[in-house]
This record gives sequence, structure tokens and C-alpha cells, in this order.
Amino acid sequence: MTEAFGTTRRLGPERELFKAIAACRGAFVGIAILSLVLNVLFLTGSFYMLEVYDRVLPSGSVPTLVGLAIIVAALYLFQGVIDIIRGRLLARVGTAVDAQINERTLHAITRLPLLTSGIDSTQPARDLDTIRGFLASPGPTAVFDLPWIPFYLVICFAFHPAIGWAATIGGLVLVAIALCTEIFSRKLVESTYVLGRQRNSLSETFRRNAEVLRAMGMEARLGQTWTGINDQLATAQQKSADLTAGLGAISKVTRMMLQSAVLTVGAYLVINGQATGGIIIASSILSARALAPIELAIGQWRSFISARTSWQRLSNILSHIPVPAEPLDLPAPTRQLSVENLTVAPPASRMPIVRDASFRARAGDGIGIIGQSASGKSSLVRAIVGAWTPLNGAIRLDGASIDQWSPDRLGVHIGYLPQELQLFPGTVAQNIARFDASATSDEIIEAATAAGVHEMIVRLPDGYETTTGENGLGLSVGQRQRIGLARALFRKPFLVILDEPNSNLDAEGEAALTNALAGVRLRGGIVIVVAHRPSALVAMNLVLMMANGRIQAFGDKDDILGRVLSPVPAAPAVADERPGAQQQIRQNPQAESA
Repeated sequence: MTEAFGTTRRLGPERELFKAIAACRGAFVGIAILSLVLNVLFLTGSFYMLEVYDRVLPSGSVPTLVGLAIIVAALYLFQGVIDIIRGRLLARVGTAVDAQINERTLHAITRLPLLTSGIDSTQPARDLDTIRGFLASPGPTAVFDLPWIPFYLVICFAFHPAIGWAATIGGLVLVAIALCTEIFSRKLVESTYVLGRQRNSLSETFRRNAEVLRAMGMEARLGQTWTGINDQLATAQQKSADLTAGLGAISKVTRMMLQSAVLTVGAYLVINGQATGGIIIASSILSARALAPIELAIGQWRSFISARTSWQRLSNILSHIPVPAEPLDLPAPTRQLSVENLTVAPPASRMPIVRDASFRARAGDGIGIIGQSASGKSSLVRAIVGAWTPLNGAIRLDGASIDQWSPDRLGVHIGYLPQELQLFPGTVAQNIARFDASATSDEIIEAATAAGVHEMIVRLPDGYETTTGENGLGLSVGQRQRIGLARALFRKPFLVILDEPNSNLDAEGEAALTNALAGVRLRGGIVIVVAHRPSALVAMNLVLMMANGRIQAFGDKDDILGRVLSPVPAAPAVADERPGAQQQIRQNPQAESA
């Protein structure tokens, strides 16, 4: 899967991006017509100099000079207006492409972490920004102006074949420079992308673990790793900039040398009576204009390569994340959950973590999942909520596999509190309502009350309108967890799954959690709780025990816990070195894992 999302490997047709570009064909036709008019108007300076040198100066006619100056000024103004319109059209093409692809890009951003672990899931957004930025830059104008190079060369040949050949040779030299730019800069751009991704990933890791780095004195040591990658990135960027600047300078010098060469050829022709003085200046301006698109393309080559790489990368990602189908809207589940021979592996892996899991729960059941760390508990519930795609088996609600629902429709019937809780930037009310604009105040307060968090929320500075910030900034971990529970209970979903919901709760919070779980069962829902602390199982009637990725036992809570927590001989007491103090060793490690 990782190779499938590579930077240059093409997999499948790039239909979506091409379709988005094709939707703007009317704008491109208009840009092409404007480019035609512009390239004709670019002859203004050449022919003005030709007329001044060959007509005005020999005749000494001031009225002719004034008339020509007025006409040329009007043509230049017209040229400026058309150039502005062309640039604005290109900017709007970039915006239009973004508007057609941004929803699919968002879909890719949210799906990538569930499909693979080897790619920065935010990269599609940056790729789309790069494509949009390039379309709005001067780069595409070179594409529309390049076809007019032969037109200018024909006029140069019309002045004299020697002038035409001089301009043609100069053009070939610039084309060779452009090819060198392509060959030498491609690997540098790709290397810069890879190093940039590594640095960004490391920076995000440091940001999330800033407290650990500071408290344990690891900042300087791990900072060396970041510095090493950053230095490599800076070197790659410097080489790329040096290459672009060097080839750009060579192209400018070549164009200036070409202008001088054309002047020299023109002067020679004038001396030999084969051309007029006006042709010298006109041909110099014209040859420079003929090669300007090539020089512009060389100057924009780095952005062109970046846009092309982003195009290929985004196309590959979109081709592996198809447009989700809209299945028939099934009735809301009300009866049972069935897990059948379920085998689960992490995204982009074929190594199962959960193997052949099967169990069934009916409306009103509460299941506590217990087991030691790395036994597959969290992986199992990730598959049940549809976050991970199973390698084998099925998860069914009222007999229908969960993949028969669209994610949006399935989410209505599921409440999920993950182990690593994240609140989104917004208000407490918005987070509880899952950012559903149609949510009413009564529904939000009902969910908060069911989670036992209403009183806590109203004591916040702005109540339900308190801004949470990124990841719930400004709220304690326990407060965020309780708000996450209210979000899971919003609009009374049939299936509620909580992964270690009491890991950061105090006694009051645990009591509210127990009441909330009992309330779900009482109204006919199904509750699944992954628990390490027995207090989370108070409201459950069933227990599922896992070990090494397999279900070891499933049944009545009292029966299963009676076996798991069976008494064992007490360990001997260990005396503390402090006078009068003693320390007891827990006698059953399986009780802790429950």
C-alpha cells in the first residue's frame, strides 16, 4: 500500500483531476484567445521602432511621430488590460479546480490513516494547494505563449534569413537549458519532499510530547535527530535553489547575448545594404519576445515540477480511495449485534491482531472486554465501529453487514469514545452535537445529562459555548473524557462503544459513567466497554475475555470474573524500611488487567 501512494509511480488513470481541469475548458479557450490577442499586441514595440527608424526619422515628420505614439499608447493599455484579465482567469481556474477536488481531498485525509500508516494524511491538502497555486501563477502563461514562438521566428525570417537563424539557434540553446533543468531538478524536488515529510512528522511528535521532552531532559538529545534531518532538508533546498538560480541566470545571459547577436547581424546587414536601420531594433525586440516564454518556463520550472509531483501523488491517492457509493438507507438497528469470525489487522498490514472473533449481543446487553495489554481489545472495537476494515469475517447490525451503510448513516447509530480522545476546535455544544448544525439545544442537553456532565458544563466560564480549542485545550483530561462520553451518547445511538472510558475519571466521573451505561442498556441499546479497571464493568451483564488476539471466554459477567479473579495464595508481606510501615503485593495480576 505504501508504494501505491508513492510520489511518482502512476497507478490508474488520473480521471478525477483531469475531469476537474476539463470542466474549466471554457476558461482555457478564453485564455487561449486572449493569448492570441496578446501575442499579436506584443508586436507593437517592434513595429513602432521599425516605423520610427524607417519613416519618422528620415521624413522628420512630428505629426507622424505623435500619431504613432498615441496609437502605441492605446495598444499598450489594451495589452495591459488583456494581460490582467488572463491572469485573473488563471487564478479562477485554480479556485475552480480546488472547489471540485477539495471534498475528495478531505475524504482522502480522513481515510488515509485508516488505510495506511506510512503516509502523512495531511499531504493531499498540501498537494491540492500546490496545484491551485501553480495554476494561478505565471507558469501556465508560458504554456499558452510557447506555441507562438514559430510565429515570431517567421517574422524574423521575413526581416532576413540570417536574423531568423540567429533567433532559432538562441531558442534551441534555451530549450537545451530547459531540458537540463528538468533532468537535474527532478530528484532534488523529490528528495526535498521526502525530507520535509520526515521533519514535519518528527516536529509533530515533539509537539505532542513537549511535556515529556522537557521533564525528562530529552529535548537536546532528540533535537539532534531533528537537526540532522533539517540540515539535510536545508541542503537539498539550497541545491535546488542554486540549480534553478544558475540555470535561470544562464537563460537570461543567453537571451541578452542573443539580442546582441541579432543587433550585430542586423548592423552587418545594414552595412551591406541588405536591411534598414529599423530592422536592427525591431528584430532585436522581436527575437527577445520570441524566446521570453522559454525563459519564463525555465524560471518557473521548480514550481512546475512541484505541481507535477503533487498532481501525480494526489492522483495516485485518489485512485486508491474511490468515491464512496451511497447505499440504500437501511432501517435503524434495534435488535442485535453479531460479530462473525472476525480477523483484524492494522491499516496497510496483513499481520492479524484479532483472529476468528465471534460473539453476539442483544438489545439491552452490556459487554465488558477485558484482557492484558496488547491482547487485541482496542483493535476489535475499532473494527466493530468501522474504523478498521477486517481481513475476514463480518460485523452485523440486525443481520446487515455494517458496510451496507454509508459512514455518515452508520455514524448516527454508533457512539464511540476512543482510547485517545480528541475534541475538535469549536464549542462544547458543537463537540457534543458532533458538529451537526441541525442539532437542537434539547438534544445537546439530553446527551450531556445522560453522560452526567451537564452540571460540570454549566460551571464552565461560558457554559455550553465554552471554546474547547485544539484537542480540548483549556479543559482537563477528565473533563474532555466526560464531554467525549456525551458526544458518544448524542441522539441515543443503538451501539455505544467505549475504550477505557474511566482511565482519567475521578469517583464522581466513574459514578456518572456507570449511570450513563446503565441508561443505554435500559433504553434498549448495546454497550461495549474496554476496561482495565473493574469499576467500569459495574453496569455490564456480559464479559468477553481476550488473550493473544483471540476470545478466551464470553458469557455472564459474574461467571467470567469469578474465574478470572479467583483467589490465589497470598504473597508474603514485604516490610518497608521505614519504621512501622508494611507493603503488600497484589496476589493476582489478571485482576489488574480486568
